[in-house]
Order: sequence, then structure tokens, then C-alpha cells
Amino acid sequence: MQQTLRRCVSPLLRLNPSYYASPPTVARRCLSALPQEENKNKNQTALPRLMDFPEVIWPSALNTIKNWITIQFIIRPYFDSEFQLKDFIYGAKEALQVVSSRLMGGELDSLQNLVSSEAINELKPVIQKLSMTQRRQLEIKQSDIYLSFPYQVGIIFDEANDKLQKRFVEITMVFHVMRGLSEMRERGDEIPWNMGTMPEYQDKVFICNYRFIKEFTTGQQSDWTINMANHFRAIDLINESK
Repeated sequence: MQQTLRRCVSPLLRLNPSYYASPPTVARRCLSALPQEENKNKNQTALPRLMDFPEVIWPSALNTIKNWITIQFIIRPYFDSEFQLKDFIYGAKEALQVVSSRLMGGELDSLQNLVSSEAINELKPVIQKLSMTQRRQLEIKQSDIYLSFPYQVGIIFDEANDKLQKRFVEITMVFHVMRGLSEMRERGDEIPWNMGTMPEYQDKVFICNYRFIKEFTTGQQSDWTINMANHFRAIDLINESK
């Protein structure tokens, strides 16, 4: 698994090694400029939804149990006997770093071996409309990931062809990232466990949802590719709900 993801990622690495009593009229007039300016700044930095997919932040206890059963009793016995979740997660982190860098640079055509063409077509118009400030927020360093987990592991059977039943495995990954985390570790700074809820860190904490898919049809197996990608800040989702 890890080797498969690396096989897709390695050529891309060579291209660039690098969400929750009105005042009086006069007072409202005086204060109205402040929220407008604040909203303007938020709009400049908040990331729009990259793809039409609901944001996932935390793991689901029920899904976690289902994922374990799916891996142990379906994937490993019938799809890939050598599948190891830890290896997959490691490779998924590498893929996140590569894809996020390409998204920042707007170079989506270079991701054709790692991201599905349908996903690229959906991402392109959104990425093209982003400001430079927003684009910079897309780049993720693997060393800045402090939490990662598979939210959902699914099996897809496509019976459109009566003679050949296509089989796919789809894994939705969630990554929690804090910009500058690797630098803090290098300095030996204390890293608070609840940094995602602390105001001084909220603008630096990002969550990425990436969905990977691989075909396991007999004689037509493929490499892992990404068919969904979203980047967002939890603070932006909170602000949207206000």
C-alpha cells in the first residue's frame, strides 16, 4: 500500500520537492463599519469549499468499528492480503503534501496520475478564483500534521457489466494540521493538547478531508487515486454559523 502511494507520488515530488437586543440606531451606524471590515478580512482569508462534500472533523465511533471489520474481514481476505492501515496513512500523508502544493500553485494538470480527472475538473474553477492569500493556506507540510485517521472505509461493487463485477475500496481520510508545528517542535516549544480551541492558534489550524479510491477488479487493479479533496479551518465553519 505505502509503496503503491509512493509510486504515484514520487514523480510529483520531483516537480516540487518543496469549520460553529439591538443597539440604538446611532450606535448601530457607528458600529456597522467594524463588522463590515471584519467580514471583509474573513472573506479574504476563509477558504471556500473546494469540492461538494460535507466537512468531516472528528472520527465516528460506529465508523471506526465498521472500518476495522471491513479491513480485517473483507479487504485483507478478499482484496489485498498485505493491506496495512498504518502504511496507507503514511502514504496518504505524502499524497496530501504533494497535492496541496500543486493546488497552491494552480498546477492541477500535473496531478493526473494521483487525482481523478473528475476531481480535477471540479477543483480547477474554484482554485482559479482564490486569492494568493487563500492559495498559500492550501499548502500542507507533512510534518505539520498532528492528527490523522480514516473516517470511513467502504467497498463499492459496480455491476453495470453483467460479465464482470467491478470492485473498489474507498477510504476517506481526515488530517488535522497546524501551520508552524514542525518549527515549534524544533525549538522545543510546549505544544498544548487543546491548541485547536485556543484563539492564538485558531487561524493556524486546518482540517483536510481527502478520499482515496482503488480498483480491485480481477485483472484490472489500479493505484490509489484521490477523488475528493477539501481544506478548511474549524474557525471558518463556526463563523459561517453565526
